[in-house]
Formats: sequence, C-alpha cells, structure tokens
Amino acid sequence: MSQITARLPDEMVEAIDHAARTLHRSRADIIRKSIEHYLEDFDDLNTAIDRLRDPSDEVLDWDAAKRELLA
Repeated sequence: MSQITARLPDEMVEAIDHAARTLHRSRADIIRKSIEHYLEDFDDLNTAIDRLRDPSDEVLDWDAAKRELLA
C-alpha cells in the first residue's frame, strides 16, 4: 500500500478526527473511505457526462418519461 502526504486545513482535520472518534475508526480509515466515495461518484459522473455527449445515445423527454413512470 502506498503512503501519501497532503496538507489539509485545521478545520478539516478536526472534522476528520471527530468522525474517526465517533465511528471508532482511524483517521487514515476516514480519509481512505472519503476518497473512495469521492472516486466512485467521480466515475459515475464521468460516465453520465460521456453518455450526455454521445450523439448516438437517445435523449428522453423528461415530461414524457415522468408521465410513463407515474402512469
């Protein structure tokens, strides 16, 4: 496993430490999980943007989709 160093604002470190104490986890575990969640969201967002930019991907009309879902 690689080790990295980052500078964080004191307020963020305090929030991380508070979460770690509350969840009975280490500071490193909180940071690792936070980055993991961020990267999952990042991948999902990139996939959505790629699909929006794909001219062959069908575009749905929101009002028509809403009517079908609520019917």
